[in-house]
Amino acid sequence: MKLFLIAGEPSGDRLGAALMAGLKQLAPDVTFAGIGGPMMQAEGLESLFPMEELSVMGIAEVLPKYFHLKRRIAEAARAALESGAVALVTIDSPDFCLRVAGIVKAAKPAFRTIHYVAPSVWAWRPGRAARMARVIDHVLALLPFEPPYMTAAGMTCDFVGHPVVAEPLASADEVASLRGVGEGPILLALPGSRRGEVSRLAPVFGQVVGRLSAIHPGLRVLLPTVRGVAGLVRDLTAGWPVVPEIIEDAGAKRAAFGAADVALAASGTVSLELSAHGCPMVIAYDMHPLTLWLMRRAALIDTVTLVNLVSETRVVPEFIGPECRPETITPALEALLRDPTPQRAAMALTMSRLGQGGEAPGLRAARSVLSVLPQALAPR
Repeated sequence: MKLFLIAGEPSGDRLGAALMAGLKQLAPDVTFAGIGGPMMQAEGLESLFPMEELSVMGIAEVLPKYFHLKRRIAEAARAALESGAVALVTIDSPDFCLRVAGIVKAAKPAFRTIHYVAPSVWAWRPGRAARMARVIDHVLALLPFEPPYMTAAGMTCDFVGHPVVAEPLASADEVASLRGVGEGPILLALPGSRRGEVSRLAPVFGQVVGRLSAIHPGLRVLLPTVRGVAGLVRDLTAGWPVVPEIIEDAGAKRAAFGAADVALAASGTVSLELSAHGCPMVIAYDMHPLTLWLMRRAALIDTVTLVNLVSETRVVPEFIGPECRPETITPALEALLRDPTPQRAAMALTMSRLGQGGEAPGLRAARSVLSVLPQALAPR
């Protein structure tokens, strides 16, 4: 049995790898084709082309690469149809993935299509669920309140939990080793995993580092990053008032999340990783003004941070667009250094609601995928 999987960015690569591991446990004969990053490749996927080509976000950012992405969409759809797979599993990256699914469905309506990560129709563009239902049969949801939105649009949907609750945490020894004997606070800087967002946020984050280091002369800065932007990160942070310690190794990244006193992070799923480690955070994000204007016009909620949404609190400060400035961000970090208690309570509640303590989300996702395959093809 073969499945064709597509992931378009590092968070999707993590989801895909956990799903693949779960599928191999439940259906040992399963094989894979498609597009993915290093984690999915480690599980046995030979990527059709580098996943990093798809890691773009925002209308203004996508436009210069439109024709290249259009060719990649056609290439991926053709490969899926010719692969002999029994189903297409697309993982997040809806602008790319759902276009591929649309071409596949148009060519072969009976081809089973599954999308991992429900679109945030509760946040903006509620009509997306209905449009998605034209090309997707089944959805794997990360958040417990999402399935009713998907089923109302005509798709089947299972809440499978968020993989962050099953990811390993650093040991006390690893954390202690990284912290060392320094007396200054440790700031975790997380300017994103896409080249565009890193380029926009690095200068602002650098100014925040300068302000914090003036208050805390012993400040250390840790900056975990991913393969696709590591070189860019080094270039953009070389002139920061405190040059960050760049971390690419996964184990060292976990230790950094556990050792940091506070984090300054781009908006995204990283807020859940920080929550799992109990690291208080400030969220900051900037983007092209046109993209920001369009998103704010369509927004249905007052926060972009999943910890705020899942815990039904607003304890994580956010500085988006024009508010993404060092003079507003720095006092929020200082306040967290003084008292992180309310945020840590919201983080614990978030992890509980996302499935912490239950069956691993990757295994739950695999079980859900297998349950909707044609009966003759599903393992017994």
